[in-house]
Order: sequence, then C-alpha cells, then structure tokens
Amino acid sequence: MNIQQARPSDAPMIASVLQDAARWLADGGRALWSGADIGHERVLQDTSAGLFQVARDGEQVVGVMKFELEDTYFWPEILPGTSAFIHKLAIRRAWAKQGVSIELLTYARARAQQLERAYLRLDCVADRQGLRKLYEDFGFTLHSVVQKGATSFARYEIPAAE
Repeated sequence: MNIQQARPSDAPMIASVLQDAARWLADGGRALWSGADIGHERVLQDTSAGLFQVARDGEQVVGVMKFELEDTYFWPEILPGTSAFIHKLAIRRAWAKQGVSIELLTYARARAQQLERAYLRLDCVADRQGLRKLYEDFGFTLHSVVQKGATSFARYEIPAAE
C-alpha cells in the first residue's frame, strides 16, 4: 500500500471512489455527500489544490481522504495553525475491512505531526456507529457533538504526536 498526495490526473479515480461510497451509503439508507461535493469538477479543484491523498495498490486507487489545514465550518473555534482535518475518507468496497482506513488515518496523523499541528480532527454523522467505532478504535476521542441543520455530527480529535 502506497499513500501519497493525489495528482490532478487522479481526480477521475478519486471521484469514482467517492461516488461508489456515496452509492453504497445511499443504498443502505445512509445518504451522505451531495453530487456536487463529489463530482468530477469539485474533486479536480480540490485535487489540484493538493487536498486529496490516495492509497494505491499498484496503480489502482483503493482509498482516498481529503486532508486540510482549516475547517471553519465544523470547527470554527479552533485556532488557525493548531490542527489538521480529515474529510471524505472513502475506501473502494472491494478493499473494505482490509486496513486501508487505518493506513490513511496513520498517514494523516504523521502528516499533521510533521506540519507541527497539535491535533488531527475529523467529524462524522453522529448516528454512524460503525464509523465512530473505527475512529475510536484508532485512538480518536469524542470532542463534542454539534448540530448542523437537521443533522448531528460527532467531532473527534487525537493528538498528532503519539
């Protein structure tokens, strides 16, 4: 498994992973991302800005995550320069439960430490117990639950340094 910053040429594969994950969630009655959030144009824009990281097996992209240095929407009270944030963690279904998520989280934590950020933070829909267990098993602790519109989100953090 090789994890690296995505190239703009990876945008179609990243969009495909995100769209497959969104379809799987919607089929299970747990719709998450809007089409605009994971469409090719938005993914290309974010990839060109250096925000996506990809997990590869050979040349195949098997997992993705957005790694950001700011999140004023979910974490408005956090001082700039103190944290890194994960969004849109998604794994191809064929690679589910094979450790790709853990490898991406490990990479993100190391990257946050390398960038001298005190914390790695993320959020997820509060009723996603399986996802919350993944984060908690990795070592994230629940910071708080916030309401955004009609949806509750669990906010998690972990110190960047082990």
